[in-house]
This record gives sequence, C-alpha cells and structure tokens, in this order.
Amino acid sequence: MLLSRNYGTWLLFFILICSTLFTPSMSQLDSRWAAKKRHMREKVREMFYHAYENYMTHAFPHDELKPLTKSFTDSLSELGNLKLEHLPQDYNGSALTLIESLSSLVIMGNNTEFERAVAWLSENLTFNIDVRINFFECNIRVLGGLISAHILATDPTNRLVQGSYKNQLLNLAEDLGRRFLPAFDSPTGLPYAWINLKYGVMENETTETSTSGCGSLILEMGALSRLTGDPRYESAALRALRKLWSMRSSLNLLGTTLDVTTGEWIEYSSGIGAGVDSFYEYLCKAYILFGKEDYWRMFHSAYLAVQKYFRHGPWYHEADMRTGKATYWQLTSLQAFWPGLQANIRAANSSHREFVYVWKKFGVLPERYLLDHQMLHPTEKYYPLRPELAESTFYLYQATKDPWYIEVGESIVNSLNSYTKVEGGFASVRDVTTMQLEDHQHSFFLAETCKYLYLLFDDSFLVDRNYIFTTEGHPLPILSSWHERLPETYIPTNWTYAKNEQQPRRSSAMSLQVCPATALRSGCGVQQIESACHISDSRGDHRCFSDEECGVDASTCRRRSCSIAGYCGLWV
Repeated sequence: MLLSRNYGTWLLFFILICSTLFTPSMSQLDSRWAAKKRHMREKVREMFYHAYENYMTHAFPHDELKPLTKSFTDSLSELGNLKLEHLPQDYNGSALTLIESLSSLVIMGNNTEFERAVAWLSENLTFNIDVRINFFECNIRVLGGLISAHILATDPTNRLVQGSYKNQLLNLAEDLGRRFLPAFDSPTGLPYAWINLKYGVMENETTETSTSGCGSLILEMGALSRLTGDPRYESAALRALRKLWSMRSSLNLLGTTLDVTTGEWIEYSSGIGAGVDSFYEYLCKAYILFGKEDYWRMFHSAYLAVQKYFRHGPWYHEADMRTGKATYWQLTSLQAFWPGLQANIRAANSSHREFVYVWKKFGVLPERYLLDHQMLHPTEKYYPLRPELAESTFYLYQATKDPWYIEVGESIVNSLNSYTKVEGGFASVRDVTTMQLEDHQHSFFLAETCKYLYLLFDDSFLVDRNYIFTTEGHPLPILSSWHERLPETYIPTNWTYAKNEQQPRRSSAMSLQVCPATALRSGCGVQQIESACHISDSRGDHRCFSDEECGVDASTCRRRSCSIAGYCGLWV
C-alpha cells in the first residue's frame, strides 16, 4: 500500500515536471500567435499591393484590371448588367478601383498614396458622363467609397492630406447623390435599378429591381445627408425602405425581385443570398449608425423570420415568402456574410464552419452549391474573389478571439495566393473544379477581400474607434451627432459589462456581437460577459421537441420557443 502510494506520488510529480518542460506557457503561445498574425498581415499587405500596383500600371484610370492580359475594362456600366445591354460608346472609366482602394490604403497606413489618390480624383473625376449605371452598385462602390474617404481625410487623428484637402471628395459625392435622386421618381417611391448619370432615368427603362437594390441605400445616402445637411438623400432612401418593408408577407418575409411602378413582387422565392443579402445587413447597420429604433424593429422581425423559415441546421435554404415553404436548397457564396451579422455566436460559428468546409473542399468558395445533391451548380462554378467568407471570419474573430479563425484566414490567404495570383494581379476563378482563371480583378478584391483579411491579422486601425463597414467594406464612423436619440437597446437597464483589469467598459450584446453569457478569451485572461436573464437551451445544437427545452434569450430576455422544424428561437 505504501509502495503504491509512493508510486502514485512520483507519477504525479513526473507528470507535473513533464508538463512544465514540454507544454508551452500561455505567454509563449501568445507570442507565437502574435508572430503568426504579423506574418500573415504582411502576406495580405503584399497581396493588396500586388493587385493595386498592377491596376495602377496596366488599368488606371479605367475601372478594373484584366490581370491575365494586363489590360483594363471600363466595367462601371457592366456591373449588374448580365446581358450587357445599353453599353456606352465613349465611356473611358471612372477610376473605380482607385476609389474602392482609398480606405484600404488608410487602414494599411499608406497616407502618402492616399493623398496622391485624393489629389488625382479631385482634379480629374467627373460624373457628368453619358453612362447608364446600376444604382445599387454605383451607390455602394463609388458613393460609399467617396464618403468614407472624405471622412478619413477630415479625421484630425489621421493627419491626412496635410491642409490641402478642401472637401473635394464630399463635393464629388454630393454631385453623384444629386444624379441619383431622379431614380426615386417612380409611382411607389421605389428607385429604378438603372439610371443614366447625365440624363436620368431613360425612356422605356426596365421597372424590375431587387430587394437589395432598393433596400440597401440608407447607409450611403443617409451619411451624405448628415455630411451635407441636405435631407433629400436620406429621405428618399428611407421612403423606399419603408415602402419595401410594407410589402413583406404576413410571415415577415420578402421576395427577391419586384416592379417599382406597381409595387408588385416578381420573384416570391428568396433567402439570404443574392438579391436580398444586403437588405438585412443594412437594417442592422443603419440602426447602429443612426440610432433610429425603426431600423432595429425591422431587422429584429426580419431576422427571426429568416431563422424560422430559411434555416435548416447550419444551412440556409430559400423559401416562398408567402408560405415559408422551401424552394431551393442551395448555398451561395454571398450567403457567407451572414455569420458575421449574427449576434448568436454558436449559430454563427455553426454556419461559418460549413462555408469553411466547402471552401476547403474546392480550394475556394464556388458561387453556388446544391445542398440537396451535395454538388456544384452545373453552370455557376466560378469564384470572382468574393470577400464574404473573409468578412465573417474577421467579425467572428473580433467577437470570440478564438485563434481558429486566424487559421481560417491563413487558409484563405494561402488559397488566394496559390490559385488566383498571376503576374498581372489576382484573377477570378472561372471553374473551381479545374481552377481555370478568368481575366478579371474585381474592385471589391481591394475594397473588401484584402481589407477584411488585413484587419483579421491587424485591427490596430479600430483601436479606440467605432466603425461600421458598408456592404462594400467602406468604414463609416459611429458618431453620437448622427444619432437622433440613444437607441432603446443601449439604455442602462439593458447594458452588459465587459470587464478587464484596467477598467470596466460598458458594451451591449449588439456592439460585441456576442451572447452576453459567453466567455471571451483575450490574451491570458477571460472576459466574462454578464447577463442577468440568459438561460441556455437544453441542447448545444438548439434542437428541441418542446418549448420546455428552450431557454431565455440573452439580448431581449424573452423566452425562446420550439419551432415546427424542431429548433429553439424567438419565433413569436
């Protein structure tokens, strides 16, 4: 007995010694992760400049780079124009990729190139051109890029454009905004999808548009009104948004396409992907940016409807807005933004991991993947350098500080360099099964893909600053002067606290994008996010057979219920 006891003592001592000798300390692990993040940051920086410098050499001042042939395309008139109709004869580009790169230059610390770009745009850019453009695309890319860059240029903490800046970018943005206004002159107030920058809405213009097209304008148009003092831009966008919301079904679902003259739906099936995606995104972000409670009420209702009718485990299918019945069981690459929008980390992580699985299966994320057949869509097998998976990876890392997301980011960077990098830039993938390339480097690769990857590995730009990013990745600051009043969700009775050793910091579940009962790992310590009301669901996967197996929601303190499909949520 004594021998056995001594043996056990020595065994325990040996284990402790071994763990000391061979297990890295927390400080060693932290230093390794910090070194990895620095290394990956520099790899992303190299990617950005490889794309940017090739554009400036071979394509500027045209719109986008053709990296395989080292030439250019004047693509502003082609965005959203699948049939390539009504293309202009004398359009020579608007330096689209340069505009899209402005905020990325600032985030990466290249103030010199930012100032040079601002000076060129101030002297040369004009919108008095005979070109038919897609309102939505031009709004998020050009207007959003100009507004964001103007705010960065006038931010005293950035010390940019050393006294030479006289609001030139804002003047350009206002000129563009005025040219947008005729698009809202429809019987319903819903904007036409297409407008000529010089002549307005053309005769016999199509009246079909998408939910995203008329419901994702409020951030840029609202910011323009706040900056200029002219309410017309925000008023027009808000009127269109409210009209669109009034067209929802009794299930709080919307379709994908509609007619702006009749206000009737054309396509009743919808999901969280193409044609609808940024509608949900902008409801949430408009609430954060402007503090208008209406935006939160719309988002909350729409989000619950998505979770009830579109969600199937970690996947999201499409459904008929009138009945809620599934229509198309497919994953689209644009859906990958959704995990980054969710406040429920467990649900977000579950969906995110499925997108990562598909990415790793093919090397990149195909445009469309048929869930019911577990196969690629026969024609939409391309990957145009989209940013959505990198975007949600960045947000989830910010919310959890889980190093697994750093590994995901590393995998994305390695894939992009392996499959899409060419001598003349980064090329889109035409077919993910063969990795055949397409001669196109989209401007959003510099505006979003590289930006979100860079911020994943180095978020110093965000320290002591609050921003939301538009659907095109352009940062807009959250300013108290832009809030009409403090949103109800942020009043003291709903505050949760993120505590650290230095000082308590007030934050809300929405601002953290994390369930208040979740522990966040930060360095060697653990931040406890306190919530007085949160009760977890009985099962970690949120499956249920009855309401009794569902808990209490952390953000609203409402009792969750069991849906017909067998998942806990705020369904009613």
